[in-house]
Amino acid sequence: MNGDDRRAVVLGFAGAGVLIVVLLMLVDVNRVKTAIGRADPVLLAVTLGFALVWLLAWAGTLRTVLATMDVTVSLPTSFLVYAAAVFANNVTPFGQAGGEPVTALLVSNVTGTRYERGLVSIASVDVLNVVSSVGIVFLAVGVYASSVTLGTELNAAVGSVIVLVVAIVVTFTLVWRHRDALVDRIAGPIAGGLDRVRWGPFTSLTVTEDEIVDRMERFFGNVEVVATDRRRLALALTLSTAGWLLQAAALLAAFAAVGHDVPVVVALFVIPLANLAGMTPLPGGLGGIEAAFVGLLVPITGIEAAVVTAAVLVFRVAIYWMPVALGGVSATAYGVDVMA
Repeated sequence: MNGDDRRAVVLGFAGAGVLIVVLLMLVDVNRVKTAIGRADPVLLAVTLGFALVWLLAWAGTLRTVLATMDVTVSLPTSFLVYAAAVFANNVTPFGQAGGEPVTALLVSNVTGTRYERGLVSIASVDVLNVVSSVGIVFLAVGVYASSVTLGTELNAAVGSVIVLVVAIVVTFTLVWRHRDALVDRIAGPIAGGLDRVRWGPFTSLTVTEDEIVDRMERFFGNVEVVATDRRRLALALTLSTAGWLLQAAALLAAFAAVGHDVPVVVALFVIPLANLAGMTPLPGGLGGIEAAFVGLLVPITGIEAAVVTAAVLVFRVAIYWMPVALGGVSATAYGVDVMA
């Protein structure tokens, strides 16, 4: 990682820190500290436990996707690889967009397969997570709206999901339909751009336009293989959905730890909606996601803002910081230094 990249990461964490400090000041930091101090330690452990099983479920999604390309990896290995993937996403700006190239390299190194297969596998997991989250959001919001009038914040968040889904579907359709022309058009610029990249594992990278064309053709070929294995695709989607449900369970446990109950249906749709804030130039959406959770949950639940913030911070320790710690160790053990 060159000087500019390091500055971007440092500035990202600094910006996230400022957002969190501002949030704590707005909701009364002393009340937040009091709520966390009174939290039930058993339920705090339960929150972490749900987060660990969530990681395991999404690691299973990655393992299943790899299996569609005849790449075999054990569940423990896939768990460590996926933890490292979450770490990469959480410490680089723009979340998945910044961490996926590193994750693809990690998958390639660990499984001994080509880089483009690693990229297809982790990109497929991301797409499946988006698809499953959209289904959960619309179902849960529909159930919630049947008894409660939707507020302005929730309407705006659901609208954002609709826009995002439409954009993803249109983009994927256009790219897939015109993939041959796309390869011919962008292979040269990509090869030239990569020759100027001097970051981490790509420091000594040298590629030609023909190599890029070959890699992109294999990439699209692997996408087709994944898409046509319906049995494994259904299993991967099931595991992805289970991951969202486990995150919701972790949020419910975090609220229970600080002495409050939240309707299950609220937890189900708030988590994917709040994670939209991850598409910011902040590491893993840190700061923005916390603020989004509080902004959505306070008007929906009517719980005091300081208590909501305390529960959200507990939840984010389990969902954000715990994978960062595990994944950082895993990435280092596998020889991929994200911060190099």
